[in-house]
Amino acid sequence: MSTFWDPLRGRTPARIGLDRVGDAAATRHVLESAEALALARDAVHGALDVDALAGDLRGLGLGEPVHVPSAAPDRATYLSRPDLGRRPAAEPRDLPAADLAVIVADGLSAEATARHATGVLTALLPELRSAGDDAVIGPPVIATQARVAIGDHIGAAQQATLALVLIGERPGLSAHDSLGAYLTWAPAPGVADSARNCVSNIRPPHGLDHAAAARTLARLITGARRIEATGIRLKDTTGLLEE
Repeated sequence: MSTFWDPLRGRTPARIGLDRVGDAAATRHVLESAEALALARDAVHGALDVDALAGDLRGLGLGEPVHVPSAAPDRATYLSRPDLGRRPAAEPRDLPAADLAVIVADGLSAEATARHATGVLTALLPELRSAGDDAVIGPPVIATQARVAIGDHIGAAQQATLALVLIGERPGLSAHDSLGAYLTWAPAPGVADSARNCVSNIRPPHGLDHAAAARTLARLITGARRIEATGIRLKDTTGLLEE
């Protein structure tokens, strides 16, 4: 039997218009919430399969992936010491110079990274070529127990003008496998978060799909090169970049 809430539920993953039995939510809603919490908890504590991801990334033709662990030695430390996830265990050495550094990080959802990072990069490369971007793209760097700012260290080690960090976002009760993409001009340790652009909620079919995310990132990369900046100076408005 159709209710007032049915068309609204189809437009949002939020739990709205929950059925009640007496003073409590219906059992099925309680079980759905418990399942969502379990998925979010598993995502936070899950480990990234570095070998499997490296195999996927090799197919992009960008070179042999490099693994850079953060200064957090294990997951428990990573979750309790965010500062350690922002820097590598040792400063990266012997990374080839690149115009665009690509970092694929586990973040707070290794599942999101495993599901979506390669797909986003696969869609992004032809977008950059079609935009006439001939920048040298470095080999993918896989960062584990990592936060976004670890890309500043890696990008600086590659003398990159731009760093792109693809990272698993913090899970919630409506999304446990959402990927974020962070773009930073002139990456270096100490860069403020306000100097980054973020494309978030990449999780088809429920969020942004890989192709749409790639188009947005390509526009941002083009705009960043034009104005030599990212963050609050760089905006993507209906496909047109404005300083």
